[in-house]
Amino acid sequence: MCPSLTLGWYRYHQEQRGKIKATDLMVVMRCLGASPTPGEVQRHLQTHQIDRNGELDFSTFLTIMHVQMKQEDPKKEILLAMLMADKEKKGYIMASELRSKLMKLGEKLTHKEVDELFREANIEPNGKVKYDEFIHKITLPPRDY
Repeated sequence: MCPSLTLGWYRYHQEQRGKIKATDLMVVMRCLGASPTPGEVQRHLQTHQIDRNGELDFSTFLTIMHVQMKQEDPKKEILLAMLMADKEKKGYIMASELRSKLMKLGEKLTHKEVDELFREANIEPNGKVKYDEFIHKITLPPRDY
């Protein structure tokens, strides 16, 4: 369950006197859109001299989130992954190959999730995926209705 920033922090505030447990840091960060690895979370905690069983206050949490968001660049990460798949440097990969990689590597997606992603990016199931266009479409901010 992903708490929103306000509701989640309020819950933690009620239970932990305004602090969150270090063991909850990755979950809270991911719920807020960051994508830290376990190693990155550990480095953040070490930087602030917080051990794994410790707690952190809201100010420290905001500092950690700021640093994490500055170092993340989803467009660059996606581009590097697609360049590795495009051995011949054609500027595209086949949708079937992308589907396979999305379902087998990293945070594995389901068929349904890949179908939704392809629909959002206007990718034909048997088509070519030009990675510059694909990256642009999937990293646009969500619509604010």
